[in-house]
Amino acid sequence: MSRRRSKGRDLNGLLLLDKSTGASSNRALQKVKAIFNAKKAGHTGTLDPLATGLLIICFGRTTKISNFLLNADKQYQVTFRLGIKTSSGDTDGEIVEQCDATSITQKQIIQAAAKLTGDIKQTPPMVSALKHQGKRLYELARKGFVVDRKPRNVKIHNFDLIDRQQDYVTMHVTCSKGTYIRTLVEDLGEILSCGAHVTELRRTALGPFIDPLMYKIDEIEQLAAKGEFKLDEILLPVDEAIKEYPAVSVDDAIMLDIEHGRPIQLLELSKHEKVRIYDKEMQFYGVASINEQGKTVVKRLN
Repeated sequence: MSRRRSKGRDLNGLLLLDKSTGASSNRALQKVKAIFNAKKAGHTGTLDPLATGLLIICFGRTTKISNFLLNADKQYQVTFRLGIKTSSGDTDGEIVEQCDATSITQKQIIQAAAKLTGDIKQTPPMVSALKHQGKRLYELARKGFVVDRKPRNVKIHNFDLIDRQQDYVTMHVTCSKGTYIRTLVEDLGEILSCGAHVTELRRTALGPFIDPLMYKIDEIEQLAAKGEFKLDEILLPVDEAIKEYPAVSVDDAIMLDIEHGRPIQLLELSKHEKVRIYDKEMQFYGVASINEQGKTVVKRLN
């Protein structure tokens, strides 16, 4: 029996999607994939349905870049309400505790945030997508179950106050992978002894993409009405996602060695952890690094 061929176009590139609130990351992905009529697509890090902002969609071979972006730092703007703690840490949950937070000062908020800056431990929320015995935690939470979760090490680079309007506080967060913003907000509420929950969350940066030009679903649909070529114009090349690595152009002989898996030496790797590899015509190939055995490894990404 012959294997059924996947339908859709063979696309390669990155789309910087501005996800709307209420949609899951997978639903947004499937919508974009259909609009582009793409054969293969994936995203580089889930956003909660409540959250808006940067969701990077990878088409075709560019899905190979996902791990680089999943491990990258992220930035958010979060608004939360003091004085109310919910079962989910956001507006979707039921109120479990409530108190008067009017006496909480701006200085106290800044001092509490300082205690949550740097290397900290976080306990993942029950509404996360982590698995316990093969089940997603949020699936267990919907059934009323609560299971033990091991604290994880994360890094909060900054947790800065932007605005305070009565019980509503807006802050900017730069953090490492694996950070749960709702947990950060809940922990802040615990330090302030008043509780807190997220009301708005927007991802503004991921890795090298800081406050980039993003496209909403309706804008993408408008482009699609003008033709597929208009859609393709907004895709970014894969190497845009790793432009923090130095670029190295190699000659035909070294490229041949790379393609045949033969050992190579790159002087640039004595100074950098990773470098981008291009051929002599500056066509992107992949990323080179040194493995634990001291050998140069080149991962093809184009």
